[in-house]
Amino acid sequence: MLSSPILVSLALLISLPLVLFLSQQLLPQFTFPFSPDADDLALFHRATTHTTTHLSTLTNPKPKIAFLFLTNTNLTFAPLWEKFFTGNNHLFNIYIHADPTTSVVSPGGVFHNRFISSKPTQRASPSLISAARRLLASALLDDPLNQYFALVSQHCVPLLSFRFVYNYLFKNQLMSLASFSDFNLLYPSFIEILSEDPNLYERYNAHGENVMLPEVPFEDFRVGSQFFILNRKHAKVVVRDYKLWKKFRIPCVNLDSCYPEEHYFPTLLSMEDLNGCTGFTLTRVNWTGCWDGHPHLYTPEEVSPELIRQLRVSNSSYSYLFARKFSPECLAPLMDIADDVIFRD
Repeated sequence: MLSSPILVSLALLISLPLVLFLSQQLLPQFTFPFSPDADDLALFHRATTHTTTHLSTLTNPKPKIAFLFLTNTNLTFAPLWEKFFTGNNHLFNIYIHADPTTSVVSPGGVFHNRFISSKPTQRASPSLISAARRLLASALLDDPLNQYFALVSQHCVPLLSFRFVYNYLFKNQLMSLASFSDFNLLYPSFIEILSEDPNLYERYNAHGENVMLPEVPFEDFRVGSQFFILNRKHAKVVVRDYKLWKKFRIPCVNLDSCYPEEHYFPTLLSMEDLNGCTGFTLTRVNWTGCWDGHPHLYTPEEVSPELIRQLRVSNSSYSYLFARKFSPECLAPLMDIADDVIFRD
């Protein structure tokens, strides 16, 4: 006669397949061992695995630009952006991540009902990375025609018309849908990627000495602008990543060198697909006279047609399409020159 312990062991062996089957049905399918935000991870999983409408089934589809507004204040320049977007509704989408701890009010118009589920953000913390990833994931899920994803802030303004921006990004790079079942992502991502910075080593160790190892060796660490324009392939790379994210989400110990949002995106894309990125940003920022990590803040007295023309000019072969950082008081003088200067290409 079999002893009781043997019977218990046999029962466990027999029930194990059933337990495994039930666990697969009942437990979430997308989990990471150090997950700080299970709801974020579920969103990211859906964004990279969800089967969207196949583009070949759509009638005369045109690619769209997803504009991702990252803000912790009201969108002061909404009237200028509204003028920028007018007449092009079929070529863009808008997504807004507003810090829920602030009283951000919807400006209405094209911005109506474009707020996504958000969480608090704080400077010198990985929360800004998380916010950008939520915006990318939401835009990926929302519309398969979103092929470029432009991250901007409440201080950003357009320097040219929407038509110019659209043609500039997609110029000569759309392939015929008769030959391809999807848009051929030959167009690059516009993200600043710099390997030389006088404070690069201090920035690398901002989270702690050698904390980035082994996933991010110092020779692979990069710096760049927080604001970028990514193609759909690279948007998925960012949303899908956990390997580097688990390093960059570690709190900083040196706040003077802590700018994770300026490091994570250029480092990740440099390691994943450097050849698919231009290495340049299309958002102009003036670092002359910067203070406490903030760039120059333009005032109403500085706004002029000549300033707009100067801000468009780049040292590279690319033109700047957007610029920051403008004080809220700049809205009136910018609106005064919108039709005759900014949107007259």
